[in-house]
Amino acid sequence: MIYDDYDMEEISLKAQEIFYIGGMGITNSLFLTLLVSLVLMTTAVISYKRVKLSPGFFQSGVEMGFEWLLDLMSGMLGGVKKAEQYFPLVATIFIFIMISNLSGILPGVGSFVIENGGNEVSLLRAPAADLNFTVAFALISVIFTNIIGMMAVGALPHISKFINFSNPIKFFIGILELVSEFAKILSLSFRLFGNVFAGEVLLTIVAFLAPYVIPLPFMGLEIFVGMIQAFVFAMLTLVSIALHTALHGEEH
Repeated sequence: MIYDDYDMEEISLKAQEIFYIGGMGITNSLFLTLLVSLVLMTTAVISYKRVKLSPGFFQSGVEMGFEWLLDLMSGMLGGVKKAEQYFPLVATIFIFIMISNLSGILPGVGSFVIENGGNEVSLLRAPAADLNFTVAFALISVIFTNIIGMMAVGALPHISKFINFSNPIKFFIGILELVSEFAKILSLSFRLFGNVFAGEVLLTIVAFLAPYVIPLPFMGLEIFVGMIQAFVFAMLTLVSIALHTALHGEEH
């Protein structure tokens, strides 16, 4: 935790609780996550009701983005049908993480401060600057991609990739595969958390030292990093889907 005598904004590694619901603490990071969820759900409902056969500028842009992502997925998965099947998961992960990252850079985030237990706490905090958020998404990615693998090639063939007693070599390879799945959770969560939290710290320090024009280039950089990290997370999930849905004979 960092605090300066010159009223520099406090930087906490841990998300801070701002209020309680039924004894459960709601942190500033979780609060902003809920707001992002609400905004995305509202936007989805409104957009669905306004879809037209002759799209306008906004609808055309969204459709172009979705078509580009679908083409990318088709190339990695080896077919349009598989891409369309897994598109909702990959697109949802990308959009939610990207909007969450960008929400942490909006004006006012980190500036609104409330009193909690005699301490000043920011009302809003970037969701991915909380390790709980990134671990949750990493678990979603790993668990769902394994479920997809079992549905695609069968439960037993998929499990045999991790637990195989047919010979010592396959048993050892299975242990390595199992360890790699747990390593994915750590890798996905800490990569996203590290980049977003480091950006939050950088912007706080730069805004304190030079609070006017200087922070703008850094904000542009953080917007770029936030979008790239969301894309990387989604692509790593896509790669896992491609590996888990490939038949054993196709992997070699």
